[in-house]
Amino acid sequence: MSKGITSRAEDYSQWYNELVIKADLAENSAVRGCMVIKPYGYAIWERMQAILDKRFKETGHSNAYFPLFIPKSFFSKEAAHVEGFATECAVVTHYRLKNDGTGKIVVDEEAKLEEELIVRPTSETIIWNTYRGWIESYRDLPILVNQWANVVRWEMRTRLFLRTAEFLWQEGHTAHATKEEAIAETERMLDVYAEFAEKILAVPVVRGRKTENERFAGALDTYCIEALMQDGKALQAGTSHFLGQNFAKAFDVKFTSKEGKLEHVWATSWGVSTRLMGALIMAHSDDQGLVLPPKLAPIQVVIVPIFKTEEEKAQIDVFVNQLTTELRVKDISVKYDDRDTQRPGFKFAEWELKGVPVRVAVGARDMQNGTVELARRDTQTKETVAQEGLASTINTLLDTIQENIYQKALNFRTSHYTEVNSYEEFKEVLEGKGGFISCHWDGTTETEKRVKEETKATIRCIPLEAKEEQGVCIFTGKPSSRRVLFAKAY
Repeated sequence: MSKGITSRAEDYSQWYNELVIKADLAENSAVRGCMVIKPYGYAIWERMQAILDKRFKETGHSNAYFPLFIPKSFFSKEAAHVEGFATECAVVTHYRLKNDGTGKIVVDEEAKLEEELIVRPTSETIIWNTYRGWIESYRDLPILVNQWANVVRWEMRTRLFLRTAEFLWQEGHTAHATKEEAIAETERMLDVYAEFAEKILAVPVVRGRKTENERFAGALDTYCIEALMQDGKALQAGTSHFLGQNFAKAFDVKFTSKEGKLEHVWATSWGVSTRLMGALIMAHSDDQGLVLPPKLAPIQVVIVPIFKTEEEKAQIDVFVNQLTTELRVKDISVKYDDRDTQRPGFKFAEWELKGVPVRVAVGARDMQNGTVELARRDTQTKETVAQEGLASTINTLLDTIQENIYQKALNFRTSHYTEVNSYEEFKEVLEGKGGFISCHWDGTTETEKRVKEETKATIRCIPLEAKEEQGVCIFTGKPSSRRVLFAKAY
C-alpha cells in the first residue's frame, strides 16, 4: 500500500494530520471542530481508559456520572472559574424545534428556557452543587469520585486529538476534611498520571506547578506533567488542581468537624483527555507511520502467512492457532491477518503504518525449517528466530520494545533540555533546537506575558525538583531563587 505521508522534516504539522487520518485513528466530522474517533483510534483510547480506571480504583476512587448541562447561574458563583471558561462555553437557549409551514425546521421561539444551560466545559460547578446534599459531617468525607465523560469547549482553531470543540476525558473531583489531605490527594494523582505517562505511554514527563497566570480557573494551585514532542514543542499531558475551599464556599458546602465546628470542605480536581492520543503519536511515531508502545497497542502482534497452496496455508494455520493460544495465555493481543484479498507486502505496510509492535511472517519454507521472521516496529529490524519457545521470545521482545521506545524519547528530551542565562541565549535556543529551556524568572505575571508576546514561549511549569539557586531573571535582571521551564507548546 502507498502510505503517502509527508515526512516530519518537510512539514511536521502536516505529517501529524496525515498520520492521524491514514492510520485510521480519527477524522474530521460534519460538525465543525469535532472529530470522529475511528475504531482503531478508540481501541487505543479504551486501553488508556482501562489502565487509568484500574489505577483510580486502586487509589480508592469510584466512578459516577453527572449531567451534561449546567445551569448558567452555577457559573456565576465562582468568579475566577466563570471568567476562565466564559469565552469557550456553548449555551442551550431553547428546547424545541418546529416546522415553519414551508417544510423547513426552525427553532420554536416560544420554547425558550427559563434559564440557559451551559454544555459542560468541566464539571466543578454541577458537582459541588451536588456535594452540598451529600456532605453533613466529617464521617461523609473524603468523597473520592471520578467521571468519564465528554466536554465541550468552543475552540476556534482545532486539530484532531490536540484541540477539538468536543473531547473525551476523565475528571476526578474529591472532597476532604483538611487542607493537608486535599494537597496530598492533588500530589498523589499527579504521581498516578506521571507513572502512567512514563510506564505505559513511554513518554518521559516533567512534574511541576503552573504559574499563577497558567493555573486552572478557580484553583489555588495547579500541578502538571509536561512532555516534549519530536518537533521540540511541549505538550501538557495531565493536570491536578488544589481548589482550596473556593468551590465549597461558592456552593455553601460545609461539614461538622470532629470538634463539632462547622467548616468548609477542601477540594481537588484532576484530569487527562484524548489529548494523550496526540502526545502518544507525536512523541514516538516516524515517517512510516505510528510507533505504539506495546502496553498501549490494541494489537501487539500481527501474524502474516505467506503461502502458494491451500496445503501450505493449512499447515501454517495449525502453527498459528497454537501460537495464538500461547500468546493469549500471556495476555498478549494478537491478530492473524490471513485475508486473501491483499498480498503480504500490502499487509506489512498496513500494520507498519498502524504501529503494531511485532510482526511475525511465516511461510512454507519457515514451516520446514521450524523458524519465523520476526520484525520490530520500533527499530524496523527483522530477524529469523525458532518456532520453539516463540511465545516467550515475543513476550520478552515486547518488554524490550517498551523500554527502547521510552529510552529513545528520554534521550531526545535530555538532548533538548537547555539551561540559559540570558535573553539572547534564550531566543537563540528557542528558534534553534527548541525543547525545554531552563532559566531564571522574576516571578511576575507581567514578565511572563511579555516573554510570551515576544517569543510565543510560555512557562510550562516550575519543576517540583527545581533546586534553590540564586540568579537573575533573563528578561528583567531582577533576582530569582529557582529556574523555571519555558517552551513553545501545543
